[in-house]
Amino acid sequence: MKEIAQQLIAWYHQNKRDLPWRNTQDPYKIWLSEIILQQTRVEQGTPYYLHFIETYPTVFDLANAPEAQVLRSWQGLGYYSRARNLHFAAKEVLAKYNGEFPNNYETLMQLKGVGEYTAAAIASFAFGEAKAVVDGNVFRLLARLFNIATPINTGAGKKEFTVLANQLIDQENPALFNQAIMEFGAMQCKPKPICETCPFQQYCSAYEQQNIDQLPVKNNKLKIRARYFHYLHIEHEGGLYINRRIGKDIWQHLYEMPLIETVSELPENEMMQNAEWQNIFADATITIQHISTTFKHVLTHQHIYAKFWKINVSPEWHKNQAFYQYIKDDELKIYPIPRLIEQYFQKNT
Repeated sequence: MKEIAQQLIAWYHQNKRDLPWRNTQDPYKIWLSEIILQQTRVEQGTPYYLHFIETYPTVFDLANAPEAQVLRSWQGLGYYSRARNLHFAAKEVLAKYNGEFPNNYETLMQLKGVGEYTAAAIASFAFGEAKAVVDGNVFRLLARLFNIATPINTGAGKKEFTVLANQLIDQENPALFNQAIMEFGAMQCKPKPICETCPFQQYCSAYEQQNIDQLPVKNNKLKIRARYFHYLHIEHEGGLYINRRIGKDIWQHLYEMPLIETVSELPENEMMQNAEWQNIFADATITIQHISTTFKHVLTHQHIYAKFWKINVSPEWHKNQAFYQYIKDDELKIYPIPRLIEQYFQKNT
């Protein structure tokens, strides 16, 4: 075990990437990087990290920023609950800890949006606590190295891999070890690994058994839900209408144009007979200027198929409607909107 840890660290010294969050022990910056990089590639997350550090240089700045501004800063990263939790946790740090980040794993776990992996990362990188990080890269490396077939997305699997990682960790250099094992999984023991130059060939049980491509194991593939969105781009005097998403659904607290969701794609004649359409427009005179092609937006558990209906409505409707917020076109940039809508405007302006 000790030899594996030493070789990982030696490999890391020779092969590590120069990433901005590796040059600090500031728990605030480490926390930001870890939240941003959840389910996000390093190449995509790095500009966001640099933007957040510049815009919100301290936890005080982040906590005191309006939620809409934080969500706008996050726009394009997806999984917006991470941004809402980030903002909430910053307020927690101010209220409960006087702006000082908790300095141990157990207390860090109490922050909103901080799970076992993130708490272990902050505790080890900022405070030198010997807590092993277990992310997708670590699961993959350990599953192959020790030929473990326990599914990683089960309680038993997470426990088994966490115990093993904590047995492997270098107690004197936990931060270095954690950086090394994650980097090795990201760069060497990738989904398609580079086995020919791997320093662990002699130890790797999966390499010996020739079943590397079967590990790690996951239970049951996700069931993907298809959703059909029809956005109403209602033009009026150089502006449009938006409203804020509420309820426990995707893109909570983001802004969007009036939306009708259906169980399937609908042609124009059927759409105009839809009950929600009738409710929105009632007896107004409508001119459909353009119907976009379908935009497909892929999320973890669902695929969204969206069309944008560019519409002119008679003047009486604008005077009487009270549900939607009217803004000028150039004001849209100050509101946090889903990436899907941003793509529509990029393509149609």
